[in-house]
Amino acid sequence: MGKVYVFDHPLIQHKTALIRDRRTTVKEFRELVKEISLLMGYEFTRDLPLEEVEIETPLATAKVRMLTNMDIAIVPILRAGLGMVDGILELVPNAKVGHIGLYRDPETHLPVEYYCKLPADVEKRSVFLLDPMLATGGSAVAAVDFMKEKGVGDISFVCLIAAPEGIDALHGAHPDVDIFIAAKDSHLNDSKYIVPGLGDAGDRLYGTK
Repeated sequence: MGKVYVFDHPLIQHKTALIRDRRTTVKEFRELVKEISLLMGYEFTRDLPLEEVEIETPLATAKVRMLTNMDIAIVPILRAGLGMVDGILELVPNAKVGHIGLYRDPETHLPVEYYCKLPADVEKRSVFLLDPMLATGGSAVAAVDFMKEKGVGDISFVCLIAAPEGIDALHGAHPDVDIFIAAKDSHLNDSKYIVPGLGDAGDRLYGTK
């Protein structure tokens, strides 16, 4: 059964508070999203497997612990998920990056796919799906559907802010997926925006509104 992890690290909480502020500029918002993603990366990679290996230091032979499997893929959901990529790549620069393009139909609020490009060996990798907001859960569910259709078995979802409705929808459709979030908010409003939330993450990242 997948779990929900809400990070209580003070720096993550502080920076998440800053991106909520309507006065935060596009430049500041973009920088903060990168920083939060990097900090979250430290947390959601803590269970990566290690093995004991032998190396030569300048002084002696040493037994040390190193990662056994760096087969990681990060897959942002376009467009807002792109803002989270660079921070995570600073931690795992060898990770491969795929992209899924989805938009929410303004009338049905259902996700519509318009683009999907994934690493050729994605089914062999631990995949971290990225999207700043988990609102209705429709895009997240659709993205996990695509991953599973490609044969991926190890999938986690990483977002900055989540609504209870989105968490329930994602775990209802895919109970095996872990969800990592910086903050869990109250509810969705009638327009399916997270409250109190931060508005539209894509618009705030790219200054399109």
